[in-house]
Amino acid sequence: MRIVNARLRGHIDLHEVHIEGDRFSDVTPQMGYQPATEGAIDAQGRLLCAPFIESHIHLDAAMTAGEPRWNESGTLFEGIECWAERKKMLNRDDIRRRALATLELLVGQGVQHVRTHVDVSDPDLVGLKILCELRDELRERLHIQVVAFPQEGLLSYPNGLELMQKAIEVGADVVGAIPHFEYTRELGDASLKETIRLARTHNRLVDVHCDEIDDPNSRFLEVLATEALFADMGSRVTASHTTAMHSYDNAYCSKLFRLLKHSGINFVSCPTESIHLQGRFDTYPKRRGLTRVKELDAAGINVCFAEDSIQDSWYSLGNGRLLRTLDFGLHICQMMGYTDFSRALDFITDNAARTLGIEADYGIVPGRPANCILLDGEDDYDVLRRQQDVLFSIREGRIIMQREPSRVLTPDYLANEFGR
Repeated sequence: MRIVNARLRGHIDLHEVHIEGDRFSDVTPQMGYQPATEGAIDAQGRLLCAPFIESHIHLDAAMTAGEPRWNESGTLFEGIECWAERKKMLNRDDIRRRALATLELLVGQGVQHVRTHVDVSDPDLVGLKILCELRDELRERLHIQVVAFPQEGLLSYPNGLELMQKAIEVGADVVGAIPHFEYTRELGDASLKETIRLARTHNRLVDVHCDEIDDPNSRFLEVLATEALFADMGSRVTASHTTAMHSYDNAYCSKLFRLLKHSGINFVSCPTESIHLQGRFDTYPKRRGLTRVKELDAAGINVCFAEDSIQDSWYSLGNGRLLRTLDFGLHICQMMGYTDFSRALDFITDNAARTLGIEADYGIVPGRPANCILLDGEDDYDVLRRQQDVLFSIREGRIIMQREPSRVLTPDYLANEFGR
């Protein structure tokens, strides 16, 4: 396969990209525009990019909004209550149908890597088993990481620790936790120590729903970062949400950032979800309720954006479009300078690859897997501004999704086309 007239991130010149088998074999600058010969894909000056990465989503809960009832308060905790009621209705066909439909949305928007959290506060682990099966079945179209997520607490939920151990044995790739939802501070601390212990014992990654609350006294992040630092596994650990950081005192945050930098842990922010769920107990002024994405990024700490939910009890919208999530995130975090725009796609590509631990096999580089997408724009800024559909997606040298670019029929076009 050969792709000509492609723009690459960080380059001005057009490039020709060759694929042999399932690998990129050559990436060469062009001397101007080249007519596409038979069999070649003409990118027509558009941006050829590494695939999008959905680094935090809940496929087991996707497309359940309003079942059995709507989350009318819009709070995280009513969302958990609604989900606890919906869990009673779960079965294999239900989860599989919704997960597949959600994955189709993601693939259609250029996503090829997904990290999904799956509730393991379930004696039968139905959702986990199904998502592990889908991970293996869909391997040729998608790379999926499955997080064993104890939605109702690792230590507060009956037999939660035993269920986590069983989830790892079933095949979970990542160990999760939710310390701020444990009954006490002490249980929250202990849950993080157990999470790191399990991950080290079984050679798993870690992704913790950490301090997803407006409470400035919720400070489990410092515990997670310290445990990761002392275990020398920071690059394998992710702190998701950390919305309490929005409410932290600046002096404390200054001290905290030193620890975060030393630990090397990753961060995931879910901007559309967090701005919806957080600040619910405020009158005015209302907090935005997002972690300090701009400051983390400026400090050289790895952070990425993700959707979190698609039509569930926590967030009733969502459509798989990570460009929409990126747009919201940059607005909410006040990252609207041209320097921010010029590298905007990092937050749903390179940074997310580092979070998932796949950076060594990611990117349009000779010898790496031939995975890429074509975007309707010339660079990060143009793609972000246009917010157009992904035009095609190539995985391991095969086109797995393709669509024609949209166009608007203006009066002048109609007059020229139809003689009106």
